Amino acid sequence: MAVIKPFRGVRYNPALVSELSRVVTQPYDRISPAMHTQYLQQHPYNFVKLILGDPTTSPSSLANPYVGVADLHRHWLQIGVLVRDTQPSFYVYHQVFRSPEGETLRRRALIAALQLTPFEEGIVLPHERTLTAPKEDRLQLFRATQVSFEPIFLLYPDPANHLNALLDAAVNGRAPDLETYETFEHDVCHQMWILRDPLVLEHIQSEMAPKRNLIIADGHHRYETALIYRAEMRAVLPDASLDTGYNYALAALVSLDDPALTILPTHRLVHSYDRLTPAELEAAATAHFTVEPLSQPGQVIALLRSRREKGGVFGFVARDRQSIWTLRDMRIMAELLPDRPAIWRELDVVVLHQLVLERLMGLSAESIARQKNLRYLRDAEEGIRSVQRGEAQFLFLLNPTRVEQVRACAEAGEKMPQKSTDFYPKMVSGLVWMELS
Repeated sequence: MAVIKPFRGVRYNPALVSELSRVVTQPYDRISPAMHTQYLQQHPYNFVKLILGDPTTSPSSLANPYVGVADLHRHWLQIGVLVRDTQPSFYVYHQVFRSPEGETLRRRALIAALQLTPFEEGIVLPHERTLTAPKEDRLQLFRATQVSFEPIFLLYPDPANHLNALLDAAVNGRAPDLETYETFEHDVCHQMWILRDPLVLEHIQSEMAPKRNLIIADGHHRYETALIYRAEMRAVLPDASLDTGYNYALAALVSLDDPALTILPTHRLVHSYDRLTPAELEAAATAHFTVEPLSQPGQVIALLRSRREKGGVFGFVARDRQSIWTLRDMRIMAELLPDRPAIWRELDVVVLHQLVLERLMGLSAESIARQKNLRYLRDAEEGIRSVQRGEAQFLFLLNPTRVEQVRACAEAGEKMPQKSTDFYPKMVSGLVWMELS
């Protein structure tokens, strides 16, 4: 069963930090060095200092930046920049945004403390692979601060929409307790309501309790790190209560059946590659794909979108050519990967990685994991400009992975390649967070 608990969240004090848009951030793993610098310049209490540190801090803190973050968090609490809610609460979180098609959508989430469970228990399921370095980084932060700063984005099954109906009733007619925008996804409105009514909290817990197969949308590294940290703390404190904070993860729970659930494509930009020219790669691809030459990159984007329900299709853009590639027959993937289930091997990202990047281009799985020749992009136009400027050899454009594919892979125990999904918008960091001590 999925056990959730209300918690005493830590938040910015509105009396001292009135403009939340200047302090909230994107999740830590989406913050580039340039974004980091901009966040630091926006406000002296920007949340980036708590999730990525501040390189301008004193030399003693630089020796262990994680301890420096812990000291900073305690200091901000002491001087009143941050406040701790006086009673355990749930937090209803809405994001209002425009879809790629221009439709205004509202995605609803519940922020709660979720009891940690190993993946093999089947309550929480992963859908992507993780890397060691990010987990070690977040583990060091957990150890030093004893704080879960950013929510893990989880999807839960709710075909009858019961939980969203409960949440809607709880906030109906109430103005949000806070509302803000964020610098780098500035067209997304973030709204949050605090729920303290014990009866409402109990109803929400009861509705979530029987659920299983909660799928991690974003935050795989943080969830796995939380499991490691829990094991460490249990070894040190074997007699501690099971309700101690480190037994829980800060989670933002969204219904798998929410009509506003949106996944964007993540494109692959290939750079520093010289084994095959674009013409040679296109010629090699014809053994497995139908290759349709097009005259303009914009045609590739439009045609690709029109075929989003068809598998094994992606766009190819080089400086002197562009085309649509369509896998001739899915039996090609069955012969290539006979031991993997069809739902996994027929994903567009799997076709691209396994058949094109590894087999045709000769890139190793290890070099792909290290992104030696790859850069992942949300913005197709940015990738096209990089190719035209000669900064990369070519660009592979993909359609977004569908929600039903994420669900099927997770339930089958199959993990997708890195960057298979880009759930939009991202859960903003800095609205509310949870102490683990």
